[in-house]
Amino acid sequence: MKNNYNSSEAKSYIDQAGKDLADQDLALRVYTSRIIGQNPDLVMHGGGNTSVKVERKDLFGNTKQVIHVKGSGWDLDTIQAPGLPGLWLDPLRELRNLDKLSDEDMVNVQRANLLDSSAPNPSVETLLHAFLPHKFVDHTHATPFLILANLPNAEEVCREIFGSRLGIVPYIMPGFALAKKAAEVYEEDPSVEGLILLGHGHFAFGQTAEKSYNQIISHTQTVADYFNLENPTALNVKASHSSHGVLPVIRGLIADMIGPNAAMPIIDVRNGPEEMRFLKRNDLESLSERGTASPDHVIRIKGRPLVLRKSVWEQGRSAIKEALKDYEIEYKAMFERQAPKAAQPKTILPPDPKTIWMEGVGLLGLGANFKSASIAGDLVVQNARVRSVGEDAGGFYPIGEKDLFDCEYWSLEQAKLGKGKAPPFQGKVVMVTGGSGTIGFETAKAFSSLGAQCFLVDINQENLDIATEKLGSGHFGKALDVTDPDAASEAIKSVIEAYGGLDILVSNAGSAQSGAMVDMPASSVRKAFELNFFSHYEFAKEAANLLKLQSRGGQILFNISKQAVNPGKNFGAYGMPKATTFFMMRQLALELGADGIRVNGVNADRIRSGLLTDNFIAERATARGVSEESYMAGNLLNAEVRASHVAQAFVALAQSERTTGHVMTVDGGNVEASLR
Repeated sequence: MKNNYNSSEAKSYIDQAGKDLADQDLALRVYTSRIIGQNPDLVMHGGGNTSVKVERKDLFGNTKQVIHVKGSGWDLDTIQAPGLPGLWLDPLRELRNLDKLSDEDMVNVQRANLLDSSAPNPSVETLLHAFLPHKFVDHTHATPFLILANLPNAEEVCREIFGSRLGIVPYIMPGFALAKKAAEVYEEDPSVEGLILLGHGHFAFGQTAEKSYNQIISHTQTVADYFNLENPTALNVKASHSSHGVLPVIRGLIADMIGPNAAMPIIDVRNGPEEMRFLKRNDLESLSERGTASPDHVIRIKGRPLVLRKSVWEQGRSAIKEALKDYEIEYKAMFERQAPKAAQPKTILPPDPKTIWMEGVGLLGLGANFKSASIAGDLVVQNARVRSVGEDAGGFYPIGEKDLFDCEYWSLEQAKLGKGKAPPFQGKVVMVTGGSGTIGFETAKAFSSLGAQCFLVDINQENLDIATEKLGSGHFGKALDVTDPDAASEAIKSVIEAYGGLDILVSNAGSAQSGAMVDMPASSVRKAFELNFFSHYEFAKEAANLLKLQSRGGQILFNISKQAVNPGKNFGAYGMPKATTFFMMRQLALELGADGIRVNGVNADRIRSGLLTDNFIAERATARGVSEESYMAGNLLNAEVRASHVAQAFVALAQSERTTGHVMTVDGGNVEASLR
């Protein structure tokens, strides 16, 4: 547990804050929050929170105490000053005089005391920070502390490790009641260096940012030493695996659980050595039924994973479907047991698992997009380590079903249901061949802007890396020569390892060869067919087989060309394979329609790209005796057609749920190339 506090870095934060003392304290709060957040064994994905108490003047010039505390929606590792909204402290502390306070009233009071009304909601644990007297307060869900906090004799072991240095707070759901209890425990012995919240996490504090941070690191390292945790939790270990045929099946079956129109989940597989050893434990089923390492995890990964033993999933679809049905039945039964006990009516959440312990494959995180799947992946790895070490050290016994239900069905979370609208392609995986080229990249950009996860295939990895970096996190690329015999199968394996499956193939790779047919060697024509027809055929075949495994439909889109129906002089070697691809598109539409797989294409013309270079445009314009601008706008609309217009055509076809066997022209209007 490395101490990353650096005095020079801390000073640079202070220097940037200016001369205001409160702003300097807030800058230090940002700095130590970040170095806490950058260690996933302390906090991850919005978990944990930090605060600092300062003095500021109100509108009347009166000096008052203010608490800056982590706001909702911010992660500690990247937090900035706006992510630590300020609240007037005295009104918050007056709340201790109340016997009870609902979560809704607590949120209202907190928002009413914000210095900036547009600031994010302060943490649900704001009052706990406020009720403690210390200037700096840090709260983590550190891996070692989660092992300790979930032992059946956690209080006894805590005393063994720390003596009286930590106050011990019994489990209470985060909110007003926990804040009051934590303050009471502290006040019983104000000499304590921090608090352990049983079943929950760890608090430390100090009068300086450095002191509070040092306590966090020192306490956590002490617990790590007790449990012989020599290495950090290895979160992002993803090895290649051979189970490419089963993940798409799981993906489709889980979508079936949610509803006929539900998007399939993204699947993130973690399968490092520790994960694979964990999956060989004989007590997996028992461990899976005991809740989560920290109560807040339940909102992201539910209260229990689905356990899939190898002996089950190797039997195929029907056995996996039965296991999922059993999971659904148990989840609904849990809801029926606990919902009547709640103070307010509850709306059941979708019953699909968010994590899967899949023996022989890995720990799986599932989510509506790559980010949420990756978060689930991180949490399932941490949970596995906490369970494994904890069970071997005396037992893993977190909070029970009722407490876990109260967290999962927290009234403030329930209030959010139905209010957010997902992007139209959320959960969709789109593979684009020729993905780093002009049209391919514009197509990927169009789909990703609407929520899709994009997997690009092209011949140069450096160009792919540039393209995926522009798209942002959660998009990947693989360098392949699409004319290689194994390229399509390799691409499909890679997209399954990245996301669990595929929804849309945009078969876009191509290249133009020019020359008179009678003068062109047969080898050049064969080469043109390899790229402009056979690569499309191989990718479409592999994609179709994958889509059938998912049994949820899908779409195959081809970048064909106006050349397929309106040949140009000296372009025969390009036009013939494109015409063949045009026919293949119609044939596939005929054959795959019964599986719900739609097959469509785009016929574009005169697009500035790798096929239509600046030199080529200049030559063609000169040959016709017109300007380059006139040549590019030589259509009925007298307007140049760009790669972005082709991309929008692919998107439109992907959204056309009752269209298959269709070619959309994107050429500005060309009667000779029109299809009807």
